[in-house]
Amino acid sequence: MLCRLASAGRSSGKLIAPLGCLVSRQKHTLPDLPYDYGALEPHINAEIMQLHHSKHHATYVNNLNVTEEKYKEALAKGDVTAQVSLQPALKFNGGGHINHTIFWTNLSPNGGGEPKGELMEAIKRDFGSFANFKEKLTAVSVGVQGSGWGWLGYNKEQGRLQIAACANQDPLQGTTGLIPLLGIDVWEHAYYLQYKNVRPDYLKAIWNVINWENVSSRYTTCKK
Repeated sequence: MLCRLASAGRSSGKLIAPLGCLVSRQKHTLPDLPYDYGALEPHINAEIMQLHHSKHHATYVNNLNVTEEKYKEALAKGDVTAQVSLQPALKFNGGGHINHTIFWTNLSPNGGGEPKGELMEAIKRDFGSFANFKEKLTAVSVGVQGSGWGWLGYNKEQGRLQIAACANQDPLQGTTGLIPLLGIDVWEHAYYLQYKNVRPDYLKAIWNVINWENVSSRYTTCKK
């Protein structure tokens, strides 16, 4: 299942590009968090952050490296069948690594509140108000069936912001063409130890640690 756009506009329908550059690729590594595991408390507790980062994200990184090695071997052998069979693992683990790398920087112990400047103006332009945007992204994230992500992305072709929901670890840009600005992880491992199965409570809390400086920086960069 590919990402689902939550607002009007065409999806580019792009899939993850063939990884022909794997022959020279260095191994992926788990990025350090820019804050301590307990820094986001009481909104996200330290136990969740430690497990989420050091176990779940690390597993995506390790599995991505293993899969890329297998893909490199299949490329060398010209084994197209093996290359095709490895695509789901590349998409899942590659997406997991991409998504979480963005997610950690989207959060901050000094976060919360509202964005400023160009990003705020764009939100008002495309969603009417910050309150409308927040309500819509929350609703889309709550509505993800099973596991997945809620996203704020930038549609470069149309020059506007869009909200999307992605299943599993589908990467936003690789499956919709939208440039990721803000991702909200709604896999249960992101909140279950603290919020049990009450996803709306987790989503209400996470707005208190959104790093709008990071989101704004991503918006400025993708417009260039």
